[in-house]
Amino acid sequence: MRKILKLKIGRDELVLETGFMAKQANGSVLATYGGSSVLATVCCSTNVREDLDFVPLSVEYNEKYYAAGKIPGGFIKREGKPKDKEILVSRLIDRPMRPLFDKRFGREIQVIPTTLATDQLNPPDIVGMNAAFTAVFLSDIPFNGPIAAVRMVYLNGKFIVNPSFEEIHDSDLDIVVAGSLNGITMVEGGANEVSEDILLSAIDSAHEYIKQICNAQKEFLNIVGEKEKLPLAFEEKIFEFKEELRDFVYADLKEACFVKGKLNRDKAITLLRNKSYEHFSSLEKLTDSNESLFHKAFDDFEKEIVRSSILNNKIRTDGRAPNEIRDILAEVDILSRTHGSALFTRGETQALAVTTLGTSIDEQIMDDIDGDKRLNFMLHYNFPPFSVGETGRLMTGRREIGHGHLAQRALESIVPGKNDFPYTIRVVSEVLESNGSSSMATVCAGSMSLMTAGVPVKRQVAGIAMGLVSEGEKYVVLSDILGEEDHLGDMDFKVAGTENGITGFQMDIKIENVTKQLMRDALEQARLGRIHILSIMNSVISNSRVGISEYAPKIVQLQIDIDKISLVIGSTGKTVKAITDEFEVKVQIEQNGKIILFGADDFKMQKAKEKIESIVREPKVGEIYEGVVKKINSFGAFIELTPAKEGFLSTRLKSRDSRYGSGRFGDSNNRYSRFGSGDNRRGNVGLVRPPKLEEGQRIKVRIIDIDKFGKIDLEIVKDKDY
Repeated sequence: MRKILKLKIGRDELVLETGFMAKQANGSVLATYGGSSVLATVCCSTNVREDLDFVPLSVEYNEKYYAAGKIPGGFIKREGKPKDKEILVSRLIDRPMRPLFDKRFGREIQVIPTTLATDQLNPPDIVGMNAAFTAVFLSDIPFNGPIAAVRMVYLNGKFIVNPSFEEIHDSDLDIVVAGSLNGITMVEGGANEVSEDILLSAIDSAHEYIKQICNAQKEFLNIVGEKEKLPLAFEEKIFEFKEELRDFVYADLKEACFVKGKLNRDKAITLLRNKSYEHFSSLEKLTDSNESLFHKAFDDFEKEIVRSSILNNKIRTDGRAPNEIRDILAEVDILSRTHGSALFTRGETQALAVTTLGTSIDEQIMDDIDGDKRLNFMLHYNFPPFSVGETGRLMTGRREIGHGHLAQRALESIVPGKNDFPYTIRVVSEVLESNGSSSMATVCAGSMSLMTAGVPVKRQVAGIAMGLVSEGEKYVVLSDILGEEDHLGDMDFKVAGTENGITGFQMDIKIENVTKQLMRDALEQARLGRIHILSIMNSVISNSRVGISEYAPKIVQLQIDIDKISLVIGSTGKTVKAITDEFEVKVQIEQNGKIILFGADDFKMQKAKEKIESIVREPKVGEIYEGVVKKINSFGAFIELTPAKEGFLSTRLKSRDSRYGSGRFGDSNNRYSRFGSGDNRRGNVGLVRPPKLEEGQRIKVRIIDIDKFGKIDLEIVKDKDY
């Protein structure tokens, strides 16, 4: 039976419906906000696996073109593989939801939010998040909900919940916040150098709306009726010889956990694991049924040792204090032939960023249900397997797309707009080593590479990953976390920004409640770390280079009247093609009259610009042109000054010293023609014998008169007059 619940959030109602669509799924909800609707379904497999130590969850957010009344572009008129946007939204849904499933459930879980309608006003991603969270909460799958999500922006000094696309574009802060009744579990967004206080206030405001949606979900559950939950596949078991394992390995493991260097530490721990495994196997205490429990017990000891050292002794596995940042090495101009390059090394994490400048032809065209877009700034993040000393496939997965998007958002606010810098900018980050915080190393390397490429960025951007280890009321915030601290800790909080404020951030929390004071402490510690990193980066390069690389394409811009665009293009494109061929440039003409020239030779580009300016310029008396003889008759010659303008060079000249000519222009029988150096001081025209002209010949002429009808009279310019 169809059930509906409505809740006012911001400007519109959030409408949740269930019981009439996709009824064979374990749970399904149609969520609508304004004119945007998303159907979310959740299903689980019937097969049960008892050996899983993780949640086999997959989220597949997808957008249908019909939702916006569009047909997909290209040759194949069908939705294809997931776009980057769909992958990013899938990650937004996955991350806050995954920790709330019970690992003991033992079944594959699949959540599919499908955008069915969009009004081009309200972004469907937030609608999809709440549809997915509600569908899982109402289903028969064990889930520690409810959770909800909202978007908050900071615009004109005010916070707006679930803003429109236009409000998002104009805002100084754009964040997506997910959480439960008890606290925040995920934050992600970008900003235009906002303060930590503004970010905290935005998160606080978002949580109030999140609690309203969570309470609405609980009310909806009462209306629909709670389903009987599916049973867990297995009960959590403990290695029966865990205490014996502790006695055997704990002391040595304590030393191994603090061996310097990631590879050395991993090797020492692996040796102890293998030694323990062999020992218990020799005692016939390991079987197929408890082998996984042995490894879990060993992992528990490692986690216990690392967390205890941080909480009680303030010492991390690499010997650093909680707020200490690893040694940093920043270098620029690593690659000679690229347009800009930088290498950023922080401890055992290293990123090589390369900036390439292109033309508007290189812009990324996005065929999207929210409207077609052209991106002139892109950042691509690559994480090859050798960066962690492993083998594997070279591929771009969801993780790479997510990390690249985070780094791109962190840099977007300092990159100039198209009007100020008409190049297309692509930054590629190659992670060469990784031991935590590779996305933030990408931000640092990317910022420096932009400066070396001559992109006029506002200032440097640095990023840092923060961590947390907590127990009850006691907690320690960690700066510049290692990979294992991310894995064993309670929070991963990436913060990027300039010396003036925050530009990008992403937070994932593994514990139920993070207090406002803890958030404030983490942000302040991140700010201090960011300033330290920026000081090192600025000591290497603090301002953008003047001028771009000699290997980058050159760009010249000019503006013409809209009604003269056709003159530059010419009949069937003849004029613009001639300019392209003659000066070896690419010409881009925009609808607003802006013309952009791309080429490799500055001199030829300047000549091309002068050519276009001469085409659109209104002729004036006294101006000199190099024209082409188009037609000759007995009265004179028609001279093409520009593709749109012709002048007339007459054979007839009234003068007390001459008489009307009668022959064909340029014939030897025609004694006098309109040639000369212009009026002399007595008002007379100097007369010379005209040369013989031919059609197609190029000659220099001066405009001597323009009548009220626009007819242009010309005279030939002699070399001594030019």
